[in-house]
Amino acid sequence: MTPEIAALVAAARNAAMHAHAPYSRFAVGAALLMQDGDILTGTNFENASYGLSLCAETVAVAAANAQGRMREIVAVAVTGGAMDADGTMRGDAVVSPCGRCRQILNEVAQMAGLDLPVHCAAAEGDAIATYRLSELLPHAFGPADLGLA
Repeated sequence: MTPEIAALVAAARNAAMHAHAPYSRFAVGAALLMQDGDILTGTNFENASYGLSLCAETVAVAAANAQGRMREIVAVAVTGGAMDADGTMRGDAVVSPCGRCRQILNEVAQMAGLDLPVHCAAAEGDAIATYRLSELLPHAFGPADLGLA
């Protein structure tokens, strides 16, 4: 793992420590690598009305967009695991974005003209699987299909 990817995964793990996941007790963190090397993060935010919950990747992308930086995203890291009472994550299974988040990331990728690398990591240990977004969401529908990208 390169130092850049290690820093990205570490940022995702750190973000997950701030998850608001009182219902699932499953913390997720996401980190976005920007063109200039900055890293922006997001974490899941659950709601008692489950459908209103927000995924970590969506929160991170929204933060980038709020800063006018959505088109600067060049890589993504996602991690997650069971949350202990103190907020510590546990688990050695690699976590990947849900379908909704894959679609959100596709919006970013198509607008930027990229096939984003997505680094999926376990909460603990060195297990990481790296995919291109096109592998995670083949035949995606997005801005290009509307003639916008």
